[in-house]
Amino acid sequence: MKLISWNVNGLRAVLKKGFEDFFKEIDADIFCVQETKMQEGQIENFELEGYTQYWNSAVKKGYSGTAIFTKIQPKNVSYGIGIEEHDQEGRVITLEFETFYLVNVYTPNSKRELERLDYRMVWEDEMRKYLTSLNKNKPVVMCGDLNVAHEEIDLKNPKTNRRNAGFTDEERGKMTELLQANFIDSFRFIYPEKIAYTWWSYMANARAKDVGWRIDYFIVSNDAKDKIKDAYIYKEIYGSDHCPVGLEIQI
Repeated sequence: MKLISWNVNGLRAVLKKGFEDFFKEIDADIFCVQETKMQEGQIENFELEGYTQYWNSAVKKGYSGTAIFTKIQPKNVSYGIGIEEHDQEGRVITLEFETFYLVNVYTPNSKRELERLDYRMVWEDEMRKYLTSLNKNKPVVMCGDLNVAHEEIDLKNPKTNRRNAGFTDEERGKMTELLQANFIDSFRFIYPEKIAYTWWSYMANARAKDVGWRIDYFIVSNDAKDKIKDAYIYKEIYGSDHCPVGLEIQI
């Protein structure tokens, strides 16, 4: 089974930059996107042959949002995590399949001056509880833009970014707590020493210089780690400030 996740930074914008070409070429079983920045139905004639579409849009138009396009029909679909405070921004979609849950997530950014860090800490705790509860029933595959570089290997300049959003001790600590709750980072499981990034600033020609961060993940239940076949970062694919990431898993 091939799974893809991509923060498209505006689906309408990336459609003009080759999204459908990549979508057809990669031929994923399930394709997850984050930061759609739109409501379902705002794109005319957006039909992906062979795929069922599931959308979770933010109440605030043009902001946040997630979607899943899947060839495999789920048993059940849910939106958000069941807590109103956290379910206004369209950040979570969960598909339940016969043998696993797929959770597509767009984690809140702590923002400049860390103005949203306190909220982010609450979000992290609630997401961990949610994923742990699912994991009691069957394995979980969680993907998306998690807005954190977990270790120093996961960004080009760790020392100068130490207190910046996405690389604070607090955010990194929450990722550690999640992994300690019986989950693994699939890319780091397969490639423990590999340096690869998934997001680059639009400033200072960062992508051409490969001055990036790895903040997009496939997180998998530890019990299913032996089913992972490979993990991918498609750095050659443009159209967003993020590149797509992938997971091949027999689950």
